[in-house]
Amino acid sequence: MVALACWPGLAHSQSANPPELDPQAHQRVEQREFGKTAEGATVTLYTLRNSKGMVASIMTSGATITRVLAPDRHGALTNVVLGADSFDAYKRGFNAPGAIMGRVANRISGAQFTLDGVEYKLAANNGRHHIHGGRKGFGAVNWDAKVVSGAAGAAAVEFSYRAKDGEEGYPGNLLTKVTYTLTDDNELRLDYEATTDKATPVNLTTHAYFNLAGAGDCLNHDLWIDSDRVVVADAELIPTGEIAPVKGTPLDFTTTTRIGARFNQLKSKINGYDNGYVLVNDGKTPKLAARLSEPASGRVMDVKTTQPGIQIYTGNHLNHGGVALETQHHPDSVHRPEFPTTILRPGETFKSTTIFAFSAK
Repeated sequence: MVALACWPGLAHSQSANPPELDPQAHQRVEQREFGKTAEGATVTLYTLRNSKGMVASIMTSGATITRVLAPDRHGALTNVVLGADSFDAYKRGFNAPGAIMGRVANRISGAQFTLDGVEYKLAANNGRHHIHGGRKGFGAVNWDAKVVSGAAGAAAVEFSYRAKDGEEGYPGNLLTKVTYTLTDDNELRLDYEATTDKATPVNLTTHAYFNLAGAGDCLNHDLWIDSDRVVVADAELIPTGEIAPVKGTPLDFTTTTRIGARFNQLKSKINGYDNGYVLVNDGKTPKLAARLSEPASGRVMDVKTTQPGIQIYTGNHLNHGGVALETQHHPDSVHRPEFPTTILRPGETFKSTTIFAFSAK
């Protein structure tokens, strides 16, 4: 099982405050060199703090969440995401990085798609299919980053990456920005934005694995999902196009249910959940989509999003060491015109927001 990291204190950055920044917000962000990529580029770790003592750290490699310190019912802080305490561990192949997935998260069947009459071939890096943007998707590149002013003095950092036309087989030069903000309401907010100069599919999410106990597995966590419909997938986890009700099945989380309670009822051979749920929202205002809670610590995490779907993955390759709640568009949407579109065109701006709100009871 992947251990949750124990982190030393981080030194404050010695750089001067840019004049356009809110000084209070800047004081809540620390940065330090975290390592070097194989190409020799510097990987920087940014640590955000709020007035209540909560902490979130994100590194430029993959715009990856490396830790989130959240309080239990007694106020004790524990890291609740799977992460490594050195960049060397990520370079060696740490297999649970909380990175940004893109240009297209999740699966594209047959590792190809046709757009505006042109066929594009992608890497087949999940059997005969394509997953999470390819062999070197957004989770494997080093993003640019800068401290920005969050609302009401909140700590915020904007990460940006410009993917070139043809990168991993995708069309268009795509500029993607993800702004992480840690508010005084103990919310870690992710605001996504993307623009392109050529029509291209875009589906962005974070692949952070959460364990609200700080250790052990996620099977004793309780989960509620604001969805009564699931995206039906075949044995290779490719959607069939059918949207099915969850009532009466082990996929039903419309009432709070222990994650591991019905594993023995699942027909899948993956020993856990890897399922996409359909959400209903206006696409503009973040709406509560799921609630994860851990009875022993009392920690609760609400997931709010503007996205039309959420993929629940119970870390099946990690002995269920954490659960990912990936807010996104549905898998293989590029082949499913009946699904909400993932196609972004020149002159348009893709925007979405996901909030992980922490509390305790």
